[in-house]
Amino acid sequence: MRTLECLLLLADLMAFACVATSSMRAWKCVVPFPVLAGLIAIAQVLVEGPRWQLLPAYVLTVLFTLVWFGQQIVSTRGLIKPNRKTPAVVAASRGAGALSLVVAAALPMLVPVFRFERPSGRYAIGTVTYHWIDSSRADAFAASPNERRQLMVQLWYPADAGAAAPSAPYMPDADVVTAAFARLQGKPAFLFRHFRYVTTNAMSSVPVALDKPRYPVLLFLEGSTGFRQMNTFQVEHLVSHGYIVVAIDQPGAAAAVVFPDGHLAAGLTVPQLRAMVRPSYMPSGTTTPSIGVRLPNGITLPDNSIIPYLSQDVSFTLDRLSTLNHADPLGIFEGKLDLQRVGVFGVSLGGIVVGDACRLDARLKACLVMDAAMSHAVVTVGLRKPGMWITRDAASMRRERQRSGGWPEAEIEAHQTSMRAVYASLPGDGYFVRVPGMFHSNFTDVPNWSPLVRWIGFAGPINTQRAYDIVNAYALAFFDKHLQGRAAALLDGAATHDPDVDFESRKL
Repeated sequence: MRTLECLLLLADLMAFACVATSSMRAWKCVVPFPVLAGLIAIAQVLVEGPRWQLLPAYVLTVLFTLVWFGQQIVSTRGLIKPNRKTPAVVAASRGAGALSLVVAAALPMLVPVFRFERPSGRYAIGTVTYHWIDSSRADAFAASPNERRQLMVQLWYPADAGAAAPSAPYMPDADVVTAAFARLQGKPAFLFRHFRYVTTNAMSSVPVALDKPRYPVLLFLEGSTGFRQMNTFQVEHLVSHGYIVVAIDQPGAAAAVVFPDGHLAAGLTVPQLRAMVRPSYMPSGTTTPSIGVRLPNGITLPDNSIIPYLSQDVSFTLDRLSTLNHADPLGIFEGKLDLQRVGVFGVSLGGIVVGDACRLDARLKACLVMDAAMSHAVVTVGLRKPGMWITRDAASMRRERQRSGGWPEAEIEAHQTSMRAVYASLPGDGYFVRVPGMFHSNFTDVPNWSPLVRWIGFAGPINTQRAYDIVNAYALAFFDKHLQGRAAALLDGAATHDPDVDFESRKL
């Protein structure tokens, strides 16, 4: 919890102790904790901002303050009368107060303004966001077939050690994006309103670190109904170790994309996206036959082509990064992007797109897929570059189905067999990393949002930070080896592998 939130709860506890245990005559020499709690509550609202999780604490502060003032008035006027309350009534009142304090403390702890662990690398982190328009391509998800494809692209980068700036927000358009995310997930929007207060380890628009002339580049692709910041735990780790990470918000796939002029590209629902994506990887006969993928604006793409369409966002982003490397309007990245060393990683739908982008664009030198099936095209053609898959076993997918739904048996089979087929067909280096006990959300920031995510079955039994450590270790080792030529004992078998990880590798 944040500092003033902790102080407010502590002051409420002391105020309760004063109101519940002190005699009226003793109030004159007791620190007025109820009043102090009221002052802290006002400061917390003004400085840190109000949030619904603190509503019980706010209510208790008001009640304790009113009771305290009432006792002062009674004591000052000499109106003290013998206490006629029975011990049972007194005990019940104190019990109700204590229970209210437990609730007041539990809510902000269970649904916190969460934080990100400080990454282990030596670099500070900067971030900046660009709005790019692909004038050569229609946006198949837009309301009008004449609208051009637009992307919001956020870059995180190694920052100058002397840079000093406020922490960047987790989501600059948090209220809008989380409202869309909640709608698509069937959850009330108020559950995520506190995201507006969440900050990261990054700083906005600070200079790039100067100890290297250029830094290798990694592109990140979000999952369906997600957002570009949904793997901040992983992005910050990679950046702190010397990578520039470029996250693409893909309209249609993302929950919502907010553009600088204020207009919003609302994401499609999970059933809509599933209908468009499943034909790309599910065996024939398990999806509804169609002559093409029909999009909301009436555009019909060739059968099973929604994944290649999304992968074009990757190629367009690489084109714009090349332009940025020559002339950056913000003056940050000129000459700093090593576009000869480019990797890509993605989760869920983003992982499917990663496979296809690696099939189509030779500029991508290393491909990391996280918990995603591979499209028929990728299974058929294969990949001709180093690849890593980080996923979990079929038993963990079935366990997730039992606890929170989803993952029909046919999906599990397609998920496991398509990844395995592409891995087995690699002509060169490849790595297959399975982590039993992980659920789909464990590959994203979601379990970090609240301990409730794990308790109610939306995250696996594996410890949240443990899962992040495994993903971060293997991702960093993979990109270090195949983009920077560094030794990676974790991948070469020279180190004792984690007994909780099922690791396989192929070598050229």
